[in-house]
Amino acid sequence: MPFADRAAGYVERVERALDKRLPTADVRPASLHTAMRYAVLGGGKRIRPLLCYASGEVLGIAPGRLDDAACAVECVHVFSLVHDDLPAMDDDALRRGKPSTHAAFGVATAILAGDALQTRAFEILAGDGTSDATERLGMIAVLAVATGSRGMTGGQAVDLESEGKQLAAADLEALDRDKTGKLIRAAVLMPTCAVADLPAASRVALDRFAKCMGLAFQIKDDVLDVEGEQALTGKTHGADAVRGKATYPSLMGMDNAKRRADALYAEALAALDAFGESAEPLRWMARYIVHRDR
Repeated sequence: MPFADRAAGYVERVERALDKRLPTADVRPASLHTAMRYAVLGGGKRIRPLLCYASGEVLGIAPGRLDDAACAVECVHVFSLVHDDLPAMDDDALRRGKPSTHAAFGVATAILAGDALQTRAFEILAGDGTSDATERLGMIAVLAVATGSRGMTGGQAVDLESEGKQLAAADLEALDRDKTGKLIRAAVLMPTCAVADLPAASRVALDRFAKCMGLAFQIKDDVLDVEGEQALTGKTHGADAVRGKATYPSLMGMDNAKRRADALYAEALAALDAFGESAEPLRWMARYIVHRDR
C-alpha cells in the first residue's frame, strides 16, 4: 500500500493522540486548557507529524513508538502559530478557517496557551519513565534545538527585524531555514533517535532531505500566498508582501521561485537514493509539500 493511502490514517491517528495528550477542558484552569485544545485540535494538514511517521516507516519504526514525537512536534508548531497570529507579531484574526486563538480567547490567554503548548510538547516527549531514556533524551534535544534561539524562535526574531527591509534571496533563505525549516528537520530526524545502530550516512541523508524540504515548504507557501491573493482580488502581491515581509516571489519573481522549489525538491529526492524503495513515504511527502494547492 503506498503512503498516499496511509496518510489520512496517520492524520486521524495523530488527532486522536493529541486529544489524549492534551489536558481536558474540564481540568483547572479550564479556560487555558480550552484555548489549548481549540488551537490544536480539528484542523491543519499535520505535515510535521506526517513527516515524522514517514521517516519512521523508512527506518522501520512502528508508529506507536512515534506517537509522542508526532504530538510533540505538532504542539510546538501550533504554539508558534498562536504566537505568530498575535497583534504584536503578524496580527492575524483567522487561522485554519476559524478565529485565531487570541481572537477567540483574548491576547493574554493566547500567549499563555502558546507557552503551555510548548512546555507540554517536552512533557509528552519525556514520557512516563517506562520507555528508553536515551531515545527520549535524543528526541528532546533535537526538538529543543529546532525550537529555540538557534531554530524556529530565532528565525521568528529575524523575521520581525526584517519587516520593511530589502533582503537578498540568500538572507531570506537563511531566515527561513531557521523559522520554518528547523522544525521540519526535527520532524524527520526525531525518529532517528529510536534507531541505536543507525549508520551516520543514513542520518546525514535524512538531514539533507529535511533541509531541502524545509526551505521548499516555505517557498511553496509564499507562492500559494500570491496565487491565492490573485484568485481573490487580482492583486499580484500576497498578504505577506503587503505587510512588508520579504517573499520569494517578490525577490526572485514567481517563475524563479517555483524553479527554486523544484530544484530543492530534486535535491531532496536525490538524498533518499541510498534508501531505495523503502524511502517511498518521504518521497510522497516531498511531492505533497511541493505540489500542494493550499
